[in-house]
Amino acid sequence: MRRTPPKLSDLVARRGFLIGAGVAGAGAALGTGLALPGGSGRAVAATAPPRSALMTAALGTPLDDLPDAVREAREAGPRLTGAAAGKAARAAKAAKDLVPFLDPLPVPRVISGRKGELTVTMRSARVRLHRSLPYTRLWTYEGTHVGPTIEAKRGSRLRIAWQNDLTGAYPLPAVRVPFAYDPELPLMWDRPGREGAVARADVAELPPWAVVHLHGAVTGGGNDGWAENAVLPGAAQLAEYPNDQPAAGLWYHDHAMHITHLNVMTGLGAGAYLIRDEEERRLRLPAGDREIPLVFFDRNLDLDDDGAFTGDLLYKGIVVADDPYELVRPFTGPFNLVNGVIWPHLDVEAGWYRFRALNASNNRPYLLKILDEDGKELPSEAFRLIGTDSGLLPKPHPVTDGVPLTPGERADLLVNFAALRGRRLRLVNALPEPGARPDLLEFRVASRAGHDTFVPPKRLATSFTPADPPASAPERLVIVTPVYPKDPELWEMEETEAPEDKLPIDGIVQIEDERGTVRTFRRVSATFEDPVRFTVAAGATERWRFLSLEKSAGAYPHPMHLHSVAFQGLSREVYDVSSFTFFELPGGGYGAGTSTPIRWKENAPLTAAEQGPKDVISLAPAQLITVGATFNGPPGRFMHHCHVYEHEDMMMMRPFVVQPEAVMKLAPHHGHRPHA
Repeated sequence: MRRTPPKLSDLVARRGFLIGAGVAGAGAALGTGLALPGGSGRAVAATAPPRSALMTAALGTPLDDLPDAVREAREAGPRLTGAAAGKAARAAKAAKDLVPFLDPLPVPRVISGRKGELTVTMRSARVRLHRSLPYTRLWTYEGTHVGPTIEAKRGSRLRIAWQNDLTGAYPLPAVRVPFAYDPELPLMWDRPGREGAVARADVAELPPWAVVHLHGAVTGGGNDGWAENAVLPGAAQLAEYPNDQPAAGLWYHDHAMHITHLNVMTGLGAGAYLIRDEEERRLRLPAGDREIPLVFFDRNLDLDDDGAFTGDLLYKGIVVADDPYELVRPFTGPFNLVNGVIWPHLDVEAGWYRFRALNASNNRPYLLKILDEDGKELPSEAFRLIGTDSGLLPKPHPVTDGVPLTPGERADLLVNFAALRGRRLRLVNALPEPGARPDLLEFRVASRAGHDTFVPPKRLATSFTPADPPASAPERLVIVTPVYPKDPELWEMEETEAPEDKLPIDGIVQIEDERGTVRTFRRVSATFEDPVRFTVAAGATERWRFLSLEKSAGAYPHPMHLHSVAFQGLSREVYDVSSFTFFELPGGGYGAGTSTPIRWKENAPLTAAEQGPKDVISLAPAQLITVGATFNGPPGRFMHHCHVYEHEDMMMMRPFVVQPEAVMKLAPHHGHRPHA
C-alpha cells in the first residue's frame, strides 16, 4: 500500500531503512543528508536521500558486491534477539535439512484438442512438493502443480475453455515482515516461516478470480487474457488461438489484475503450450520421452510454532522501507522447484535429450549450468541452445557460460549424456545467492550405452527473418525508474522540445547518445489507468526501446515483455544514469527527472538468444535495449509490462493497441474530425 506523502523536508529526520522491528534514522541508515540542487520553484526543493547499501542488497545486488553493507551490519551486531533469533535459526536449519534429489521429476502429461476444442479445468488439489513434506493445498490446472502440456499444430485453430472450478479458501497465507540482517543466518527471503508476522487478512479474503494468458501467443486482443477479464467459479474464459506462428515453446499462466503475483503461487503458475510445424518435424529433434519441459520457480514454505513444515506455501513479503512509501521486495524464496517439485532427480539414457526450459518465477533470475561430481561444467559440444522464447534459432549455439533466464524467458536446449554413463550431474542456478542451495535438478545417467543415432543439425530455422525497422519506423521509448524512494514505475515517453526552465523537471528525461546528440523526452503515461498512448498500425515494423534508470549495477534485471508479437534484439547500450534524480514537488510528493542528460558510455553485446525470436528481454540497470518487432498478428488491445509479477501488479504495465492503418487515419485528432 502507498500513503500520500507529506513534504520531504518534514520527513527526512525520521525516514529510514527498516532494520529489525524499528526504523533507522537518516544518518545511520542512509548516510548523507539532503542535497540542495538549487532548482526552480516549479521543479525542486530538495532531492531524496540515497539508498542504503543494505536496501540495495535487499533489492537484488549480491552482498559480495556491497562490502559496506556487510561491514555496517556486522558492526551493528545481530538484529534478531531472543525468541525471534531462535525461530530464525530453526527456520534456516529446516531449509538446510530438507534432503535434495529424493523425488523423481514429474513430467506433465500431453493433451491436445479434439476437433479444434479443448477444456482445461482450474481446480483445487492436494499435492506433495517433496516426499518429506506434508501435502500442500493448491489451485491448479487439471490437478497438478505444473499444468498439462498442450500441443497444437501451426495454422490449426484451437479453442480453449479455461473452466474455473476452484473451491475453498485462498490457499496461500501471506505475511509482510520488516527486513532484518543477521550475518550468521541466511537472508530473510531464504528462510522458511513467517518471522513472527500475522497472516494478511486481505489476501485470505481473496476469491478464486483468475484469467489465463497464453504467453507468446499471436492472437487477437479478445483472446489474450486481458488482466481485468478474470472469471469466478462456475464460469469459463473462452479463448481462440490461431497458432499461426512458427514452432515455439509458449506457456500459460494466471494474469489477474493486481493479484497475479499471488495467484501464480497458489498453483496457477505455469503449463507448457507447444506449437509444432513441418520445419521443426524435418529436423527430427529428440521427441517423446526425450523431450521434457523444465519449469523453474522458487517458493517458500510455512512452519508451525515448533519449526516443522506445515505443508502450506507461504508468500513472505520483505518490507525494506515504509516512510513515506511502503516498499516491499518482490518475492524470492529458498526452495527451487522443477515441474512443481523441490530439487527432484531425472533418470536419463546415455544419449541426446531436448529440454524446454522456462523461468516461471515471480522475480528470481536463473543462470543454468550443468555440473559433474567435481563441479566442472558440461562441455559445450554436449550442451547446445537451439531456440528461445518464440521459436528456433537459425543455427545451434554451444553453451559456454550457462543459460541466463529472467522471469518469462525460455530456452530450447539439447543435452548429450552419451559420454557420461553412470554419472550424476547437477543442474544448478549459478547466480550469486540463489537461495538456500543452488541445486535445481539431478540427472542420473544410465550406465549402459543407449542406441541413439541423433546428430544435431547444423541449420535450424531457415525461415527465420529478423525484424529490420527502417530509419522511418515508429520508435517507442519505455523507461523504468529506480527503486526508492518509491516503487519503480514504467513510463511511456514522447520526444519533445528541450524546456526553457531549469532542470530537473518532473517527467522530463534528456538522453545524449553515442554521437553526442541530446534528445528530450516527456512522460505521457505512468500507470495502467492512463489513456492509451501507443497505437500501432497492423503489419507495421517498429523500434521499441527500453531504458532502465536503476543505478545499482548488480540489481535484478527487469524482464520486458510485449504481448502478441515476437521481436528481436537490435542493440544494447550502457548509459551513465547518475543525473536522474527524485525531488520534492511543491505541495508534497516526489517528482523525478534528469538534471543533465544521461550519457552514453558503451555498447554491450546481445546474446545469440536475444537476436533470435523473443517476447521477453532482460533489461539490466543503466542499460538501453532496442528491439525490432513486426506486428503482423490480429489487431486488438494488448499489454506490455515488466514480467516481475510484483512489478506488473504495481502498475508497471501499460496497454497498447494494434489497429488497421486505414482505421487509424480516420481517428479524431485533438478533438477535431479528419477531413472526409
